[in-house]
Amino acid sequence: MQIKKLAVIGASYLQLPLVKKAKEMGLDVHCFAWAEGAVCKDLVDYFYPISIIENEEILKVCQEVGIDGICTIASDVAAPTVAYVANKMNLVGNDYEASVKANNKYQMREAFMKAGVPCPKYIMVTPETLHSPEVIEGLREFQYPMISKPSDRSGSLGVTKIMDSSEFYPAVELAMEKSFKHQAMVEEFIEGREISVEFISYNGVHYPLQITDKVTTEAPHFVELEHHQPSTLSEEMFATIYDITKNALNALGLTNGASHAEYKITKDGRIAIMEIGGRMGGDFIGSDLVRLSTGYDFVKGVIDVALGEFEEPVKTLNMCSGVYFLCKETEHLKSTIENWRDNPAYVVGEITDMELREVTCSADRSGYVIYQGESKFKA
Repeated sequence: MQIKKLAVIGASYLQLPLVKKAKEMGLDVHCFAWAEGAVCKDLVDYFYPISIIENEEILKVCQEVGIDGICTIASDVAAPTVAYVANKMNLVGNDYEASVKANNKYQMREAFMKAGVPCPKYIMVTPETLHSPEVIEGLREFQYPMISKPSDRSGSLGVTKIMDSSEFYPAVELAMEKSFKHQAMVEEFIEGREISVEFISYNGVHYPLQITDKVTTEAPHFVELEHHQPSTLSEEMFATIYDITKNALNALGLTNGASHAEYKITKDGRIAIMEIGGRMGGDFIGSDLVRLSTGYDFVKGVIDVALGEFEEPVKTLNMCSGVYFLCKETEHLKSTIENWRDNPAYVVGEITDMELREVTCSADRSGYVIYQGESKFKA
C-alpha cells in the first residue's frame, strides 16, 4: 500500500499533536515553516523552511510532492494557506475566500450581521480612518467600556478593555500595531461568562464536539487562565449554541475541518458570538481536552478530513477535563505543576519558563497542568 503524504502548515509547538498523530497513523509528513522555533522540524519526514503565508511557494512544493491532504491546527495565520493549496490541488479543504473571511474579524462580523448571527456591535478602524468623521460618528452608538482588538490576531494579543475616552487612542493604536494589516476592531463590551465551542465539518455538514467554560484574567487583556469541559450550561443552552454555531459556519462558508467559536453569555441570557476560527482551538482545547472529555480523537479527525477519509464522530466518554495555566497571577500552581505525577487526576504538566510574568497575552504564560476526572478538578 502506498504511504499517503500529508502537508502540515506550521512547525511550532501548536502543531506537535498534529505531527505526532500523523506519524502515528503512518503518514509521510511534509512540514512548512520558518526554521526558527520549528520544534516539529526533527519529527517530520520532510521540512521546508518556507513562511506559512507564502501560498505560491508552498503550493509549488506540494504539487511536486503530490500530497494527498493538507491541514493545520490552532493557527489562524496558517488556515488561509491550507485552503489555498487545497483548492488549487482539488483536495478537501475550506474555500479560500471563506478562510480569509474567517481570519479577519471585520469581514467575519459583516457576514454574521448579514446572516442574523448574534454578535456585538462593532466598527473597523485603520490608521487612515482613526480620526475620520465616519469613525467619530460611528462611535456615538457605543458606550464605555469598549473592547479594542487587532482584526487578524489571536491569543489575546493586542486586546484592551477601554474604560474612557483617555484610553481610546492608545488602545486602538496598540491593536493596529499588533495587526498584520494594521486594522483594529472596536466593539461593544459584553459582560458575561465566556465559553468556546468545538466543531468538525466535512463537505458542509457540521458536527458539534464540545463546549468549554473559560476563566480569564478579565480586564484589560482577558488572557485565558483555565479551560474546563464540558461547560456547566444547560442542555437547552448547548442546543441553542450549537445551532448558532452552525449558522455562523454557514455564514462564513466554512465547510471542512475543525472550527473554534468563542461566545459571551450575559446574566440576562443574551448570547453573542465573538468570533469563530476555521481551525481547532488552541490552549490544548482541541488537541487534548476534547479527547479526554468525549473520547473522540479530534486531531485524527482533522487529518481524516484532509485526506477525504472522515467518518462521523463517535463520543465514547462522558468525562470532565481541563487545563490550568501558570503565570504571576496563578503562581500558587507552581508546586502543583512540578509535582503533577503525584495526583492521578493530572494527565500531564509542564513548566515552560521559570520566570512568572503578569500576562498580557497567552505567550506570557509559563506552564500548564491538564486533568481528567469524573468532575471538574480544582488545582
